[in-house]
Amino acid sequence: MDGIEERLAGLGLSLPEAAAPLAAYVPFVRAGDLLHVSGQVSRDADGVIRGVLGGDMDAEAGAKAAQTCALALLAQVKAACEGDWGRLLRVVKLTGFVASAPGFFDQPKVINGASELMIAAVGEIGRHARSAVGVAALPLGAAVEIEGVFLLR
Repeated sequence: MDGIEERLAGLGLSLPEAAAPLAAYVPFVRAGDLLHVSGQVSRDADGVIRGVLGGDMDAEAGAKAAQTCALALLAQVKAACEGDWGRLLRVVKLTGFVASAPGFFDQPKVINGASELMIAAVGEIGRHARSAVGVAALPLGAAVEIEGVFLLR
C-alpha cells in the first residue's frame, strides 16, 4: 500500500472501486497534463446518499457525503494513473454541487468535507481551487456531486 491509501486507512477510510459512468460520458479525460474527472455523486456501501441540505440533511451530514465524493474522485485518479500514485502532482480544482433547500447557504461547509479529505489524503498537493454551488436537484437524488481537475506527470 502506498502513502495515500495508508493515510486513508489511518482515517478509517478506503477507496471504493472506480465507478462506471451512469450515462453517455467517460469517467475521466486526460488533456495534456490535466486529468478531468467527471462528477462523482455521494454514495456509501448502502448506495447513493440522498438528501437535500437545509431540508432533510444538515451541513455536517452533507460534509460526510462530500467526503465520499472525494474518495470516489481519488478512485478515478488511481484508475487513470494505473495505480501509480507517483504520477499525481496536484489537486488543481474541485467543483462541488450541493442539493439545497431554499435559504440554505452553507454549501462551502458541505464541500469542506471533500477539501479536507483531499488534504488529509495527499498532503500539501491536495490544496486546491474550489467552487461550491447550490442546486435544486442532483442525479439519482444525490445530496452532493463533485468533479475534479488533477495535474499528472
